[in-house]
Amino acid sequence: MHTTHTTHRVRVWDLPTRLFHIALILTIAGLYITSEIEGEAMQIHFWLGYTVLSLVLFRLAWGLVGGHWSRFVNFVPTPAKFIAYVQALRARSATTHVGHNPLGALSVLTMLGVLLLQVFSGFMSDDDISNAGPWAQLVPSHWVELATEYHSEIGQVLLIILMCLHVATVLYYKLIKQDDLITPMVTGDKNLQTEAHASRDTWTSRIFALSIFAACCYAVFRLVTMG
Repeated sequence: MHTTHTTHRVRVWDLPTRLFHIALILTIAGLYITSEIEGEAMQIHFWLGYTVLSLVLFRLAWGLVGGHWSRFVNFVPTPAKFIAYVQALRARSATTHVGHNPLGALSVLTMLGVLLLQVFSGFMSDDDISNAGPWAQLVPSHWVELATEYHSEIGQVLLIILMCLHVATVLYYKLIKQDDLITPMVTGDKNLQTEAHASRDTWTSRIFALSIFAACCYAVFRLVTMG
């Protein structure tokens, strides 16, 4: 007698979340490249920094009103759930999660926090040559010194480490645990053994997301020009 396993194709990641993910990877790569080139490329570096801030603000807002699995309330674990998940990992009995698992959730929050620190430290940085952030003249000089040191020496290294850890984790799940995290982030859908709540991903929600991103871009414009 043959047992058949029915799979359910579920929309987990809505289009705005997927585009955010792709755009963030590209802009972070651009930021690193322009920081190494320096010179005239620094103007592009600044614009990429403003783009990253717009994206992060959008993700924070989308974490409140976005698709089901993009909302913080549906993937950020309580301390008890996080500890239980780590214990399950050690016992090799961890179950597959529809959206972000607890470690993935922690990675998302850490990345957003580090990106905010990196951008705002850039706002206050000044290399004493030709490049100064939009807030460099608005804050005390010792803030500028601390922000410049953090932005160029600490924050950049932290971001590289986090990106490497993220890639290594995704590869580990795909190659070792046989859990493909890449394809669902590209297509939006995931094949599950059981039914699960699907994320809203309609043209109405996408236009709504675009309006939120536009508002975030305007907010960043105001922050940049407040001086």
